Amino acid sequence: MIGSDFTLRNERRDFVEWHRGRAPYVLWALDLDLPPVRARVAAAARHLDGLLLDGYRRQPHLTLSLRGFPADAAPADDEHTAAGLAADLAALRAAAPAPFGCRLGGLDSFPSAPFLAVHDPDDGISALRRCLPGVDYPGFCYVPHVTVGLYAGAWPAADVRRRLAAWDGGAALACTVGAVSLLAYEPSDIGGPLRCLGRFCLASRTWTGD
Repeated sequence: MIGSDFTLRNERRDFVEWHRGRAPYVLWALDLDLPPVRARVAAAARHLDGLLLDGYRRQPHLTLSLRGFPADAAPADDEHTAAGLAADLAALRAAAPAPFGCRLGGLDSFPSAPFLAVHDPDDGISALRRCLPGVDYPGFCYVPHVTVGLYAGAWPAADVRRRLAAWDGGAALACTVGAVSLLAYEPSDIGGPLRCLGRFCLASRTWTGD
């Protein structure tokens, strides 16, 4: 899935031209920060040792929808308001699936980041995506995944593909999804940790958070 001759190099700096002093950046996601998932992600990162940017601290998660930066009113394309989040919650209450299962599979890659593929046999991820359209970008194609890290250099794609193909992570890892989380991170800290703003329980259709 790298699609070019080289991976994209990430760098540790403050991307002020993107965030323009706005914070935090908010997204809807499945919180997969569980011991078996952490172990699988760590094993994949070890397999790719030497290729990844140091200091990646983002917890395992599966992004569903980007909400962007908070705004009071008349948001730009990369911003959201309290009314927008209220509409998201109403859509979840009306149409979100019951708790469902998903499976973490093999190692693959975007141009800028390797990931563990996520399979959606119950169509639960797709159902949540229909509730949470969020912010998309030109040319965006959604792929369910758990990011392993970020590439630290413009590495030859053919070499990286061989490295990915050589990884044997074992059997697919089953996970049960019982909630949707609203997560946030500081945009000035590339690969920095996520914090939870709230959770929507799929079984009870209740929201706990700000």
